[in-house]
Amino acid sequence: MQARFLLALIAGLAAPAVQAQTSQPSLTGGRPIVLLGGFPAGTQADIYWRLIQQPLSAELGSPTVVEARTGASGNIAMEATARSAPDGTMVLAATSAMMAINPAVLPSMPIDTQRDLAPVMTLFEAPNVLVVSAEKRPQFTDCRALISAARAAPGRLNYASSGIGASTHLAAAQFATAANLDIVHVPYRGGPFAMTALYQGDADLFFYQSGPVLDDWRSGRVRLLGITSAQRMRTLPEIPTIAEACDMPGFVSTTWYGVVVAAATPRPIIDRLQAAIHKVTDTPEIRARLEGMGFTMMLGGAEDMRARLAADIPHWAEVVRRSGARQQ
Repeated sequence: MQARFLLALIAGLAAPAVQAQTSQPSLTGGRPIVLLGGFPAGTQADIYWRLIQQPLSAELGSPTVVEARTGASGNIAMEATARSAPDGTMVLAATSAMMAINPAVLPSMPIDTQRDLAPVMTLFEAPNVLVVSAEKRPQFTDCRALISAARAAPGRLNYASSGIGASTHLAAAQFATAANLDIVHVPYRGGPFAMTALYQGDADLFFYQSGPVLDDWRSGRVRLLGITSAQRMRTLPEIPTIAEACDMPGFVSTTWYGVVVAAATPRPIIDRLQAAIHKVTDTPEIRARLEGMGFTMMLGGAEDMRARLAADIPHWAEVVRRSGARQQ
């Protein structure tokens, strides 16, 4: 279950604040660095920061504090980072949904994600899996059976999401468009609520990150009909891609994570942050923990993140246009 999964992951992680113990010169002159996330404690960015907090403090020669500033689909955290001092004291783990989907979905944005934030690096990619309840929907034995049922009864099946415009929504909307399906969107107030609806039979399907559902998949409570990445995951080789399982060549719908700072941050600070985060993340232990959460490592530099964002903004704008997902 998701609550047990998250508790297990964060158990024993670093304390909220860590005093650096290193001979490295301090990046910030000894001032604390806020490692910021846009969603609640126990979610992916928060877990990631806590995994690397102690070694990152030592590498940067500065104490660190992990903090979540939630609300507005991550916009509150992005705005706080954009308005922060450009000195490396606030570093945000942002998602492609925050940076590229929000501008297409939300009627107004407090910042321009390309102009007001400076990329530091890309971190990892998180695909979604197509989840159905084995008990409530035993007829959905594979993706083709699901598609056949949806085509036989237009407008009868529904899909859950963790909210309008979330990656869980747009992955399903992209899936419905690619398969030419008429299925109904039912948004919930987060992934756990959507999973509850699936278990109770109120939702027919849900695109969700793999980590929170692995225990239930292994126990047979749910089926994973496909994964939205371009290739099968190394840690889940038995789960086919949506492209394979659903006969949708080229289908990809993933969320990636990256690090950003205020736009005016000097390049030497960005370079040092990038080098330090890369070093402490690219270890066998951290890689194993992240892959166990369903992530695929994709450590890249600032230019990689900038290029991904430039490509994603028009892509998600078109998905939103087709799905009608824009909030009023």
